[in-house]
Amino acid sequence: MKNIVGIGLLILMLVSTWHFLLNDVDGGLIFYSSLILTIFLVIIGFNIFLENRDPIQTITWLVIFCAFPFIGFIFYFLFGRNFRKDRIFRKKYFLDKQTFVKISGEAGYNERIMEMGEHPQRLITLANRLGNSPVSFTTETRVLRNGEETFSNIIEELKKARHHIHLEYYIVRDDRIGGLLKDILIQKVKEGVKVRFLYDAVGSWKLARSYIDELKNAGAEMVAFGPLHLPLLNNKFNFRNHRKIIVIDGSVGFIGGLNIGDEYLGQDQKFGSWRDTHLIIKGEAVRTLQLIFLQDWYYSTNNSFLSDEYLMTGMPNHHGYGGVQLIGGGPDSEWTIIKSIFFKMITSAEKSVWIASPYFVPDDNILQALKVAALSGLDVRLLVPKNPDKRIVFHASRTYFPELLASGVRIFQYNEGFMHSKIIIVDDQMASIGTTNIDMRSFHLNFEVNAFLYRTESAQQLVNDYMEDIKVSKEVEIDEFSKRNFGLKLLESTCRLLSPLL
Repeated sequence: MKNIVGIGLLILMLVSTWHFLLNDVDGGLIFYSSLILTIFLVIIGFNIFLENRDPIQTITWLVIFCAFPFIGFIFYFLFGRNFRKDRIFRKKYFLDKQTFVKISGEAGYNERIMEMGEHPQRLITLANRLGNSPVSFTTETRVLRNGEETFSNIIEELKKARHHIHLEYYIVRDDRIGGLLKDILIQKVKEGVKVRFLYDAVGSWKLARSYIDELKNAGAEMVAFGPLHLPLLNNKFNFRNHRKIIVIDGSVGFIGGLNIGDEYLGQDQKFGSWRDTHLIIKGEAVRTLQLIFLQDWYYSTNNSFLSDEYLMTGMPNHHGYGGVQLIGGGPDSEWTIIKSIFFKMITSAEKSVWIASPYFVPDDNILQALKVAALSGLDVRLLVPKNPDKRIVFHASRTYFPELLASGVRIFQYNEGFMHSKIIIVDDQMASIGTTNIDMRSFHLNFEVNAFLYRTESAQQLVNDYMEDIKVSKEVEIDEFSKRNFGLKLLESTCRLLSPLL
């Protein structure tokens, strides 16, 4: 059935475009340009439908090609090409898996897993099988609630570095905080500390060349992840490194939602206060974070540093921290790792599911899981920004509100600035914090990293912080929300149509 629909839409696209060409009064250049475009779109259309993507995604692309041929062509080359990801990242996937399995085998399961109870135990097992990452019970974590707390702790720990500093970021700005971090890194290089800095070529495309040169000239290694020489012809354009990682001397790590830039300190006039969540990690689990960085570094440079000097961690001596598991996911993975763990968290919840996400464009599985959880009587809550920073995603997300509200999900819009936290809390005991949004891009296209916390003090702190965020948010009421004007509903529905492609 899917093939028949695809072929039918392709024929419709070809016929409609050809009709336009035959009635073109200018002829010449327009005729041949349109003919070439039509041929390209037909080839792309057949490729899409032979990839066996989700049927909705396939049909969406074909409809766009029919309605807006030129725009669809450009949009596809920017955002749609995922059919070659297996070939692009196959080598990286197998190298990562072999490395993580080796380390996991050395660490093994801690006998305390059995003490966590059936619910956390199943989630830990799933995360270990998908992400090849063991759970640690000798890792200390602390939640950092905003940019001020995050960067003050980062600066403090960077100044303590004695052997190496590894950084991996999606966005790096050459502004006040970016300049301060750069100066600290240059100083640490002078002290003999090895500095390696991996930044995403698309996320940091505005980063000044002088910023990079200053670090390189000082002796730091600074490398772009997925550099683009011809963006429209580059098959890696759509696969970005969205991770935010710092590892210092193999014993201290940071992950979370904050990139490097003044806006994350609430200094952008457009957004004002910036609500975000980061995590500082000390102890055994930092080794997994180190592995994620080192494998990304190897993929980008072909230089490997998988040695004891980078993988031996300073570990706390007691076991009073609860369980911590670091999981990396991306287009190189055999499974949609982090999405699968999120799905398991939601479907196995017994009391509550609380989510905070700045970009909420769920696929059918996550959406259905949330609705079923709410219909089953669980306390399901969704915290989102009141004001957008990415308008298409913002308007698309609002089209999911009516069905979620109807099923009993409570939705809150954060009012004090922009909310950028990426949090899931289940039953007040298990939580996820990291870089992954509840959207198609994070689930299928971006390289992400999350920490999963099991009965830790940090998980309880996330519960407390979530309650504080609710106090400064306005709950969405279904009756009031349904009164939106027709123009706004039309805009939202249009953005929803594009949601499988975002």
